[in-house]
Amino acid sequence: MDIKITPREQAVFNKIRQAAEALQVPCYVIGGFVRDKIIGRKTKDADIVCVGDGIALAHKTASLFNPVPSVAFFKNFGTAQIKLEDFELEFVGTRKESYTYDSRNPVVQPGTLEDDQNRRDFTINAMAISLNGPDYGTLLDPFDGRTDIQQRKIQTPLNPDQTFSDDPLRMLRGIRFASQLGFYISENTFQGIVNNVERIRIISKERVADELNKILLSDQPSIGLDLLYRSGLLQIILPQLVDLAGSEYIDGIGHKDNFYHTLQVVDNISQYTQDLWLRWAALLHDIGKPATKHFEEGHGWTFHGHEIVGERMVPKIFARLKLPLNEKMRFVKKMVEMHMRPISLTKENITDSAIRRLLFDAGDDIDALMTLCEADITSKNKIKVKRYLSNFELVRMRLKEVEEKDRIRNWQPPITGEMIMETFKLPPGRMVGEIKNAIREAILDGEIENNYEQAYKYMLQVAEKMHLTA
Repeated sequence: MDIKITPREQAVFNKIRQAAEALQVPCYVIGGFVRDKIIGRKTKDADIVCVGDGIALAHKTASLFNPVPSVAFFKNFGTAQIKLEDFELEFVGTRKESYTYDSRNPVVQPGTLEDDQNRRDFTINAMAISLNGPDYGTLLDPFDGRTDIQQRKIQTPLNPDQTFSDDPLRMLRGIRFASQLGFYISENTFQGIVNNVERIRIISKERVADELNKILLSDQPSIGLDLLYRSGLLQIILPQLVDLAGSEYIDGIGHKDNFYHTLQVVDNISQYTQDLWLRWAALLHDIGKPATKHFEEGHGWTFHGHEIVGERMVPKIFARLKLPLNEKMRFVKKMVEMHMRPISLTKENITDSAIRRLLFDAGDDIDALMTLCEADITSKNKIKVKRYLSNFELVRMRLKEVEEKDRIRNWQPPITGEMIMETFKLPPGRMVGEIKNAIREAILDGEIENNYEQAYKYMLQVAEKMHLTA
C-alpha cells in the first residue's frame, strides 16, 4: 500500500479484514479517510463498506478487540459505529440510492461497490482501499479522484445536475471542501450548483448551519463564502450578508464594497482565533450597514448607528439558521454592538473614564473585542494600517494600566442593593437602583475610587440629596 497508514490504523484494519474473512464478505475503507491520507491530512475516523451486512461486520470486528468496544447500530439505516479510544469506525453495506424530488432522503437498496462509489458526492470522496486478502491495500479509484487531488479539483463523479438535485446538501459540502482544502470547483460542477440553488430550500436549517460553521472554521473562510455568494446559495441562506455587496457612487464619491470587506475581516480574524463565535461576530459585524447607509453632502457616505442596528439583527439571523440562542448568540450580539467602541478611542485623547467604561461593558470579552477591531482594518494603504495597529496597541496598553489600577473588568460594585436597602430601610425599587447607578457612574468617571469606604461615603451624599437618612 503506497498510502501511508499508521501502525495503529493498520492494526485496526487487520481486525476488520479478519472479521470480513470470517463472514465471507468483501470490505473496503472508503471516502474521506482515503482522500485525507492522499492529501496528507490527519485522520481520526474511517468509513467501512462491505458487500453484505455492515452491522454484522461491526459486531464481528468489535469481538476481536480486548476489551470489546460497544457497537452503536441503527437497523433502519443499516449502519453501525465503533468508537475506539483514538479512532472511530462507521460500518455500512454497499448500496445504491434513488431519490424523490421533494426529499434528500434516498430509497436505499443493497448494491455493489461500483453502485456505492457511483452514489458518492465527489470524485475525491469516491476512492476506496481494499481490505480483502487477495488485493489488500489496493486503491480502487474509478473516477480518477487521485488526479483531481493532485490538480486540487472538486467535481462530481456523475452528472452534477443529478448529483445536486438528488441531495442538495452536496452543494454546500462541495463549497466547504473547497474552503477547507483550498481546492477549486470545476466549471461543470459549479454550474451544476448554480442550476440547483433553489433545491437548497429542502435542506434543514441545522444541516445548512453545520456546513456554514465548517466553512467559517476553515483556514481561509473567504474561499467558501465567496463561492456561496457567486453561486447564488448565499442569497437564500443568508440574504442579509448579500445586502452588503456592491459600492454606490454619488457625485463621484463611493463607499467600499462591504461584502468583500467583511470577507477580508473574517480571513484576518481567522489568523488569530479558532473561536467559531468570534468568527461569526466578524461575519456579522457590519450587517447593519445597508439599513443605515446615508449620503451627506460635503461629507460622503455614513453608516451611523450600524452597530446598534446590527446587534438587533443577530438574534433573528441565529433563529432563522437554528443556531444556538444562548450565551453564544449573546456574545456575537455584544461583539457586533461594541465593535466601534475601541476604534473611537484611537481618535481622541483617551481618558481613564472612557477606558473604564470599555472595560466595564466588555468584561471578560475585552480581548476578543480588540481582536475583532484589529481584524476590521482592511485598508490597502500599508501606512494607514500600520498607524491604526499602533493606535490599537496604545489602547491595549491603557486598558492594561487602568485594569491593574482599578480592577474594573468583571467589576462588582462595592455597595450592593441589599446594603442600600438595609442602610436606608428601603424596599426593593427605583430609589435603590438610582443610588446604585450613581455610585457606579462616579467610580467609572473617576470621581471616587473603586473601594468600599469611598463608595459608602458617596452613597450617603447621594441619599442626602434624595432626602434619605441612614
